[in-house]
Amino acid sequence: MKNQKFAVDTELEIELNTKIIELKKYTWLINAKNCLLMAIFLLVAFAAQSQSLSDIQNLKVDDLSDAQIEQLVKRAESNGLTTNQLTALARERGMPALEAAKLSRRISELQMTAMPQSGSQDGSGGRTINGFQETDMFDSIRRSDPYYDLTLKQKKIFGFKLFHNRDLNFNPSLNIPTPMSYVIGSGDQLLLDVYGASQQSYDLNVSPEGRVFIPNVGPIQVGGSSIEAASSRIKTALGRIYSGMNGSNPNTFIQLRLGNIRSIKVSMVGELTKPGTYTLPSFATVFNGLFAAGGPNENGAFRNVQVYRDNRLVATVDIYEFLSRGIQSSNITLQDNDVVIVPPVSTRIEIVGPVRREGLFEVKPSESLDDILVYTGGFTSMAYKDRITVRRIENNQRKVVDVPSGEFGTFSPKDGDEILIGEALDRFSNRVQVTGSVTRPGEYSLDESGLTVKGLVEKAQGLKPEAFSTRATLYRTSSDLTLAAESLNLKGILNGTSPDVPLKNEDLLFVPSRYDIQEEYYVKISGEINYPGTYPFASDMTVGDLILRSGGLLKSATNSSIEIARRVRDASSGKIAEIETLSIDPNLELTDEERNQPLQPFDHVFIRRSPGFEREQLISIQGEVTYPGDFAIAAANERISDVIKRAGGVTQYAYPKGASLIRRTVYFKGPTDEELRNQALKDIRSNLDPETNRNSNEAEELLFDRIDKKLAQNELVRLEREQAEQKRKLFAIAPAFDTLRQDSTITSMRLKEQDFVGINLEYILTHPGSEEDLILLEGDIIQIPKELQTVRMVGEVLLPTTARYSKKNNLRNYISKAGGFTEEARRGKTYVVYANGDAKRTHHFLGLRFYPELEPGAEIVVPKKPVRSRMSPATWIGIASSMATVAILVQTIVNNSKNP
Repeated sequence: MKNQKFAVDTELEIELNTKIIELKKYTWLINAKNCLLMAIFLLVAFAAQSQSLSDIQNLKVDDLSDAQIEQLVKRAESNGLTTNQLTALARERGMPALEAAKLSRRISELQMTAMPQSGSQDGSGGRTINGFQETDMFDSIRRSDPYYDLTLKQKKIFGFKLFHNRDLNFNPSLNIPTPMSYVIGSGDQLLLDVYGASQQSYDLNVSPEGRVFIPNVGPIQVGGSSIEAASSRIKTALGRIYSGMNGSNPNTFIQLRLGNIRSIKVSMVGELTKPGTYTLPSFATVFNGLFAAGGPNENGAFRNVQVYRDNRLVATVDIYEFLSRGIQSSNITLQDNDVVIVPPVSTRIEIVGPVRREGLFEVKPSESLDDILVYTGGFTSMAYKDRITVRRIENNQRKVVDVPSGEFGTFSPKDGDEILIGEALDRFSNRVQVTGSVTRPGEYSLDESGLTVKGLVEKAQGLKPEAFSTRATLYRTSSDLTLAAESLNLKGILNGTSPDVPLKNEDLLFVPSRYDIQEEYYVKISGEINYPGTYPFASDMTVGDLILRSGGLLKSATNSSIEIARRVRDASSGKIAEIETLSIDPNLELTDEERNQPLQPFDHVFIRRSPGFEREQLISIQGEVTYPGDFAIAAANERISDVIKRAGGVTQYAYPKGASLIRRTVYFKGPTDEELRNQALKDIRSNLDPETNRNSNEAEELLFDRIDKKLAQNELVRLEREQAEQKRKLFAIAPAFDTLRQDSTITSMRLKEQDFVGINLEYILTHPGSEEDLILLEGDIIQIPKELQTVRMVGEVLLPTTARYSKKNNLRNYISKAGGFTEEARRGKTYVVYANGDAKRTHHFLGLRFYPELEPGAEIVVPKKPVRSRMSPATWIGIASSMATVAILVQTIVNNSKNP
């Protein structure tokens, strides 16, 4: 739709503004003034749109230029719509599905064209806000495409781009020698030089009457004359005062030059992009005028541009002659008051197919198909040149005309013809192929003398060592283009024991590899090994070879009782796997036992942990002991009293009653053995780094390189494992629904990694080995505070605070010091948390409350009453109505029983 303007869509504006008001209602409450101004601004902006989305359903996407698509996208974005929503809106408003698909494709193409350069930074770019640069995604397209403003149809018209290329300038050059054919007119400046025996220069201006005035000579008529004619006339006039200018041997000469040239007015009318009257330099030609007027429009003729002068046709310009052959003999110099007329195009055809230049072409009545093909640049190598198909409208209906190559010179196209050029068939006339395990697979020619299977293999320089020559397959294309397969004994053909097979066109010989027809063999190793995983199987591989391949044993590994799980060959036996056990030399020397038990494909080797190996387990003692810090657990049955004794016992300021134990739960996610080993390697590497430490010797440098390589390999293994885990989670079936996970409080309590364990340290120290004296576990933290002298009140009290501990005060006294209970307090559920982590609740007996006793460091917790929903009046009315209904039913039943 050419130069399409969209009407203002009032309904859309009101709907969008309503949504904006709903989304920003809370902001309006905060700053109503600013929001009101913003709403007014949006209304003005919507009203100012010269083009809206109301008529989007009537768009013809092929008639829109890239610039119009850009305006449409920007208008949608200003209305809060994305490109996908814009396409959906078009479909909702009745745009055909085909046009909607074209619109989406055009927008995507523009975005993809702009995307590669959207991230480039230009020092003179857009505005910056808080360090961010505002860019326009369409700027790069405008800069790169000189025909950005043209529609698809305009780009297809041959010659249309000539006058719309911003990089092309048709302005006439004024720095040229004075052309002798230049016609002098009013306003021109003539520079007259007399040289030879006499020297004189004259600066002459042509008067409106067409005369120049020469001192001592008088006026001379030069208007309407060419430079050559005016020079002759002036020479005759000057001969009266310069005698040396005449005769057979003159010694005085003249030269007439143009100085400042005049301007002329030319009328550009007809089918032009910007018709009108233009002021041009007097050197301007027809092309200069066409460029100033924007060139012919979509309906303008390119081959019949007419120039009228004094009501007479003086020239007819064919732009195609200039574009195809560089001929511009008809591109005459314009004169004042000339009229350039671009009539409508009379005959235009479209050429589609494998030519150098597709598009719409204007045709003269005398031109044939051969002449038109010159403008296309000729056929491409893929074109089918024997015949051309022409679609034509004739007698109010379409018809197809076949034009053989012999008639290209006599066939005359008509207006509206669509010339379709076919492509060469994607078929080969003498091709055979060989693929698979040959030295040089690929395509080969089938000569006239013929080619056999053996000859083809020889052309491919023979078979590869892994080729499975017992059987090969020859795939053939039948006459009906169906596929047929023929099995061959390739080994017999090559050694001459089987007859050779002649090949036909499009035969394909497939030579399989032994590896293509068998499963890839592998072995696995897991357990106490540096790099557990799956490794390729090799013949005669032993367990020791696999251990070396996987990085060697860990210090925690045992060299005995190594298990090998092997696939069962006989499923009827009921076994799932065959288990074999062997021992290897600690130094990995090859033993007879290992040599006699080679691995087989798909074996899984398990390296067990040594029974006597234990990694150190640490606990921590914090607070009032003589030697606080980390301690290693010495024995599996070491208790709290034992490690307190190793720490030098408690100090005189310790408060044993307040001691607590922090223990890891089953949800504790500590570092794995592998992570601990990696961390140890990282620490060693950090201490050996030559950039941050002292100069190292050769042994330390070699150790640093080894550790660096191991850490890099471990990091690669970790990344691969994480990727595999992500894929597993992505495709895993969702777990069963867990109702407990709905409660965030229960979830956080259940998944805690550490818990407080209440201990009685006073009793433990006086009764070591008792039930109170717990056996220590890795990660335990024993906290022994100083003597505590306060009690804390939290929860539903008026003033949560901390008060000094006194044996005289009970729980109610401390609640009073906190201002008492609040209205929401659940007094009967008050409980006390002691310094060692134990807790006691309030007991009830015969309506009496017995609060727990207090100790230094205790914390009184008053919970809140649960929220109870009150019944609304409607609920009460519903209950009353139900009861009334029940009463009526009972009364009815009673009455019926009395009156049977």
